[in-house]
Amino acid sequence: MSRFVETMVATAAAETQRGITTGAPQAPIRRTWSEVHQQARRIAGALLAAGVAPRDAVGVLAADPALIAQAVQGIWLSGASVTMLHQPTPRTDLVAWAADTVRTLGMISARTVVLDETFAALAEPLRDNGIRVLPVVELALGAPAEPVLVDEEDAALLQLTSGSTAEPKAVVISHANLIANIRAMHTAAGLAPETDVMVSWLPLFHDMGMVGFLTVPMTVGMELVKITPVDFLRSPLVWPELITTYRGTITAAPNFGYAVFARQLSKVDDQDRFDLSRLRIALSGAEPIDPDVMQEFTKQGGRFGMRPECVLCAYGMAEATLAVSFAPLETGVAVDEVRGFPLLGPPLPGLQVRAVGEDGRVLPEHEIGELQVRGDAVTAGYLTVHGPLATQDAEGWLATGDEGYLAGGQVVVCGRRKDVIILGGRNIYPTDVERAACAAKDVRAGNAVAVRWAGNGRERLAVVVESRRAGEAEVERRIRKDVAAEVVHALGVRPNAVVVLPPGELPKTPSGKLRRSEVRERLAEWLA
Repeated sequence: MSRFVETMVATAAAETQRGITTGAPQAPIRRTWSEVHQQARRIAGALLAAGVAPRDAVGVLAADPALIAQAVQGIWLSGASVTMLHQPTPRTDLVAWAADTVRTLGMISARTVVLDETFAALAEPLRDNGIRVLPVVELALGAPAEPVLVDEEDAALLQLTSGSTAEPKAVVISHANLIANIRAMHTAAGLAPETDVMVSWLPLFHDMGMVGFLTVPMTVGMELVKITPVDFLRSPLVWPELITTYRGTITAAPNFGYAVFARQLSKVDDQDRFDLSRLRIALSGAEPIDPDVMQEFTKQGGRFGMRPECVLCAYGMAEATLAVSFAPLETGVAVDEVRGFPLLGPPLPGLQVRAVGEDGRVLPEHEIGELQVRGDAVTAGYLTVHGPLATQDAEGWLATGDEGYLAGGQVVVCGRRKDVIILGGRNIYPTDVERAACAAKDVRAGNAVAVRWAGNGRERLAVVVESRRAGEAEVERRIRKDVAAEVVHALGVRPNAVVVLPPGELPKTPSGKLRRSEVRERLAEWLA
């Protein structure tokens, strides 16, 4: 067995059993990791009997976290790799979704998809395209199998990136990568499996949800309370409710999640309703961290006993399995006083980070360049529609595509290189513009995009925001004026165009990240 599978199996055999609770708060069901493992062994047996071979790639399309936990562990026990497929939404064109999914499955050479009853209607279009579809409830009736032996360098997880569905790409995470990052996070976060309780609504098709808030607790044997993103978006206060009920000590979200959390908490007058005093880690990652949002989060959380020191700023990417750096524990949000960007902590054990200039020179601290990462958790390659693609140079360094620098040994990220806007020879980072735009009245928090706009032979700046007042002509004019004023005040540059859209119109990835490239492509349409 690989070290990853060996650790997971040992956890299932441990005398003291932690587990996973799903269905809360209405109909909670708790299963120990041992019970999950026993079901996973049956799923592994059924997969092998159905013809899935070791080192095959298997897609997973499921919504129930309990079934996902059993299914992915069963796939690993069978010696195959897991790919969490992007899920269609009620607004998705299913014909287009099926075509994109079949394209993705072809890219990773997967002929099998495991799905739960939530997506039963999608079985037929997949089968029509030659895909073997196996319902997880039927697989759970299989004869138990022992773990299939795999090599450390065999793929465990093929993590789909957030790029265009027309040009999918999968990060190949090996068993060795996975266990290296899990152990590094265990150390850096000071995880205490015997006492820590994780609470999460993060999507399991995203690396932070899949690796950080399912694979980690399942592997090390930690208590997990898991709901779905739909549960959270339907009723955001379920998040503090579960932290209170289950005495949660660890949670995580991207920046927009904490903005929602703070906004909803601000409406609660009863200060005895929630108890957030046990939270020791509220990790913020997956998208740029806005210090103002986190300050409001700690302010509102403080009304319910939460300590501001629990905030842990992090930098991560699927290419490093999940985590690259964690801020030191109990430091809260720390900001580089020179440039105002959050400090994201030193690299995790087993990883190195450096900033490199355009000329390939390794830069000293505080000089901005492209961040590169190297170490045991870093992938060796991608799978693309055009074939495999190596990710590392001859010395093992992976170019992240992020602009940033080191400050006192801590990682600082300024933004994506491809998104940097150059005005008058000055680099303008979209996150700074977006943060300023969101300060304008009636702009939805976390729903602003700044992009470069080429016009008349020179670079221009456009800002696109969402507002519930979109469509009201006078209000829209005031919003455009206010957004421009906020950007000028914060950065000393004036947007050449401001577009106001209704809620839900900004293009986003399946994991909720804003798509700047698509915004740039559609700008002419919105300005017409």
